[in-house]
Amino acid sequence: MGAGIWYLKQCRLLSRLTDDELRRLESSCRTRQFPRGAPVYLPAEISDSVLLVIRGRVKICHLTTDGKQSILAFIEPGELFGELAVVEPEQPREEYAETVEPSEIAAIAGATLRDLAERNPNLSLGISRLIGLRRRRIEQRLKHLLFLPSKERLCHLLLELAEQYGTQTDDGVALGIRLSHQDLAAVIGATRETVTVTLGELQEEGLLRTGRRRITLTNLEGLAKLVDEKPPRLAPQPPG
Repeated sequence: MGAGIWYLKQCRLLSRLTDDELRRLESSCRTRQFPRGAPVYLPAEISDSVLLVIRGRVKICHLTTDGKQSILAFIEPGELFGELAVVEPEQPREEYAETVEPSEIAAIAGATLRDLAERNPNLSLGISRLIGLRRRRIEQRLKHLLFLPSKERLCHLLLELAEQYGTQTDDGVALGIRLSHQDLAAVIGATRETVTVTLGELQEEGLLRTGRRRITLTNLEGLAKLVDEKPPRLAPQPPG
């Protein structure tokens, strides 16, 4: 088995493939290391490959009409992005991807993955679900942006982050992702100052605690109740 197959197997979606299929994917892969804050791809680039984060973290963004950055998603190790290259080959990308920290990324030929998906119904269904999930999240955020005040938008984002990155601790639910106030603002379409003030209000209300780009939700149920939502189910943690 090739030395590079391990990083393909760490992707839950690709782990469904046989060893022969993984070897075929590996032969079409190119890996590259990026420093923090480096572009992985830019708008208008042709989408001929699907990307896999081996280590590090990537954010998917687009620029608003007034030139501000809007963050659409964060991509973690073992996750694919740029997946539209499978279903819309040779189309220009609309968003751009940038590393949040030093990262290693594998580029998988879109044509190879598309051919495997045509032969493997489970892989095809998994890719469709991935596209649908990300589209729903973006649509939900857009709905919040249009109809909710900034405090409620921030609360919804914190609940989403708890579902994706939350770990139960003695002090509450710690978010296992380091985000600046500017990062949070770029996700919910607010200013950094608004996010800072709102986090302070939520801390005074006993709903969370902040410190050094870390957030702990000290009252997850109360935060969910504030926006009339059910507390999210935390993602299972890998065995330590």
